[in-house]
Amino acid sequence: MDRRTFLKKTALASAAISIVPAHVLGKSRTAPSDTVYMAGIGVGGRGHGVFTALQKTGKVKFVALADVSDKQGAKAFAKAPKAKQYRDFRKIYDNHLDSIDAFFCATPDHTHAVTSLPFMRAGKHAFVEKPLTHNIAEARMMTKVAAERNLVTQMGDVGASSDGLRTATEIVNAGIIGEVSKVDCWTNRPVWPQGLQPPTVGESIPDYLDWDLWLGPAKMREYNSRYLPFKWRGFWDFGTGAMGDMGCHIMETPYIALGLGYPTSAEASCTTMWSGDFVEAEYQGVCPPSSVVRLTFDHAKFGEIKLNWFDGGLMPERPDLLPADDMPGNWDGGSVFYGSKGILVTDTYSRNPRVYLNDGSKAEAPAETLVRIHEGTSGHIANFVDGVLGKAQTSSPFSQAGPLTESVLMGNLAIRAYQHKSLKPGKMPTDWAPYEYPGRTRLNWDGEQMKITNFELANQWVGRSYREGWNI
Repeated sequence: MDRRTFLKKTALASAAISIVPAHVLGKSRTAPSDTVYMAGIGVGGRGHGVFTALQKTGKVKFVALADVSDKQGAKAFAKAPKAKQYRDFRKIYDNHLDSIDAFFCATPDHTHAVTSLPFMRAGKHAFVEKPLTHNIAEARMMTKVAAERNLVTQMGDVGASSDGLRTATEIVNAGIIGEVSKVDCWTNRPVWPQGLQPPTVGESIPDYLDWDLWLGPAKMREYNSRYLPFKWRGFWDFGTGAMGDMGCHIMETPYIALGLGYPTSAEASCTTMWSGDFVEAEYQGVCPPSSVVRLTFDHAKFGEIKLNWFDGGLMPERPDLLPADDMPGNWDGGSVFYGSKGILVTDTYSRNPRVYLNDGSKAEAPAETLVRIHEGTSGHIANFVDGVLGKAQTSSPFSQAGPLTESVLMGNLAIRAYQHKSLKPGKMPTDWAPYEYPGRTRLNWDGEQMKITNFELANQWVGRSYREGWNI
C-alpha cells in the first residue's frame, strides 16, 4: 500500500475503539485486562532497550515488529520469533491494526510523528521515545490527537517515573528553597561527531537497509554511513542535536517540579567554526558542536524564571553554596535551581536531589506527598503498561510531554536562528563594523499561537517541509 492510500485509511480508522476485550471480538487471545498486545517500530539501538523492558514486564505480547534495518532489528526479531517482522511499519498498520492495543516508536526523531500519528488516530495507545517529535508543530499535534482519542501515552523520558523527580517537586512545593528565579541545566552531549559538514559523496546502500524508508519525510539524498545508525542526531533534517537528545531528560526536573508552561522567549549562542583566517564556516544543516540557550518562563507564583542550557562541554558557574566535595550533576549532566533560601541540585534523570541552604546547612527532603512509581527505565516502561491496563496514571503523558518537548525545541529555534547570518561567511565588512547576526536577537514566543512574534524567518522551523507522501 502506498503512503497516500495509507493516510486515507488512517483517517477512516479515526473512529476505532481504543481497547476492546478479545472475547468481545470473538478472538482467542487473552483479554487486554491481562495482556497488552503491542507493535514495536524501530526495534534496534534504543528501541531494543524499550522492547526488552516491555518483554520483562510479563504483561506484553508482541504481534509485529518493524525496523528499516535488518541488522539493527535482528536482536529483537530473534527474541520475539512469533511476531511478524517487517521493514515497513505501514505493513503493521495494514495487517495487524485490529490485533494490537498499543505500539512503541523508537525511530530517529524525524520519523516519530509520521510513524505514530496514524496508529494514534486509530485509537492505539502510544509509547514514543524522547524527544516526542522533531519539531514544535508535530508535538502540538501529537498532544492534540492523544487528548481527542483519550489515549494512554508515555514519552521515553525515564526520569519522569523516578523517585528523584518526585522528591525535587516536593522540595519546591514545600518552599524549602524559597522562590526560584533561575535554573541552570547542562549535558555532556553531543557524544557523537557534531558540527561537521554533511557528506558530499554517496556510498552503496547496504542490502540490509531500506534507505528510502529511513529518510521518511526528509528530502532524498544519497546514503552515507555518517548518518546512521547513531550520528543522525547532529543533522537538523533528522535529529535535534544535543538539546533535543538530553533536554527532555534534564529539563524535565525543573519543568515538572516548577509547573512550567510555554517559554516566553529564547536566545542562543553557539560555537563559531572557522574555515580560514577571518573566514567563518557555514553550518549547512548541521547542529553546532556546543551551545548555550537561555529560555524565559512566566511563573504564576515566582514571576520570571530563567532556564539556562549548556551543552558540548560548556558548563554553568559552580554554585557558591555547593560544598567542595559535591560534583554538580553526574557524567552526563544535571541541573541547579536557584531559590531565595538556597539551591536544589539534581543529576541527569532527576537523580540524587539535594538542598544547600543560604546558612550553609544541608536540608533534608520533606515528607513524601507524591505517589512513587519505580526506579529506572524498566519502571518507566512498566508504568506505561500498567496505564494501558488501567492500573496506573502514566508519568509522562503527552499532555505533559508535549509542552515539555515544545520548550526543548524552542531552544533549537534559537540555535537555528543564531546560525542564520545576514552576511555570508567570508565577507568582512569594509569598515570593520560588527557582523550582523539577526539570530542573536532574543526570540519572543507566543506559545498559544505557536509563533515567534519578532523574527519571522525563524517561524519556518516551527514545523518542517515533508517529502511528498509523508505529510502528517
